[in-house]
Amino acid sequence: MNSEAKQERLILITNDDGITAPGLLALKRGLNSLGRTEVYAPDRNWSAASRTRTFHKPLRVDPVPLLDGSVGYATSGTPSDCVSLALLGLLDRRPDLIVSGINAGLNLGRDVSYSGTVAAAMEGARSGVPAVAVSYDTLQAPSDDLDYDRAADFLRRLAGFLLDRPPLPPGILLNVNVPYSPGGRILRTRLTRLGGEAYSNYLVTGKDPHGREYYWITGDPLTDASAGGRGTDIEAIAEGYVSITPIHLDMTEHALLTELRSWEQELDLAV
Repeated sequence: MNSEAKQERLILITNDDGITAPGLLALKRGLNSLGRTEVYAPDRNWSAASRTRTFHKPLRVDPVPLLDGSVGYATSGTPSDCVSLALLGLLDRRPDLIVSGINAGLNLGRDVSYSGTVAAAMEGARSGVPAVAVSYDTLQAPSDDLDYDRAADFLRRLAGFLLDRPPLPPGILLNVNVPYSPGGRILRTRLTRLGGEAYSNYLVTGKDPHGREYYWITGDPLTDASAGGRGTDIEAIAEGYVSITPIHLDMTEHALLTELRSWEQELDLAV
């Protein structure tokens, strides 16, 4: 494909770590070669925001200089708000692809329901735009080796592949998790399903300097690669593979609908 055709592509980039996050800039650098990239991202960290939306107050959008010399747009809203703002009129046209990330930390298993990174991609899929969420295992990476570039390079290749083929089916997004891979190890890929619990949850309690009790909900990554069974995203990451999981917005349990039809008359409370 010639360079002129590439420039016609429009890629919307967002995240939940905030517009100054290094993962977002690495992602933008990686995707610039595929076409025109536009950044709409939160002005602060919204990790674990899930699909929170802002309807009760106005939102602000401000142009900010990015470290690569380009201009991005910082919003006062959530990751889902960022995508909505762009799609509802702040972009001059509909993007060809939405990529959310690169998140600092994995989004695996059932915990994807908490993720602001995944939620932003869901907002794109909800609007019929092909969307990808991408996360990187920064917990395994030493503090002096937080290199998002390998994850960004993988996303560049995946995004190029997606842009050159028919769109994903309606309501589908891809959740991508990239393991820490030291020493230039080749990244291999597995197509996976969601695993079970990826993090433990526990409560930390204490007292503040004024003697008032506080409660802090926290958790740790679980190390059981078999969580949820074989073929899961958790297993793939534990074995050093990039996981790509297709996620459907339709959460209906279709297999049970016929069986549960018998409930309709039993639960008929009409008067």
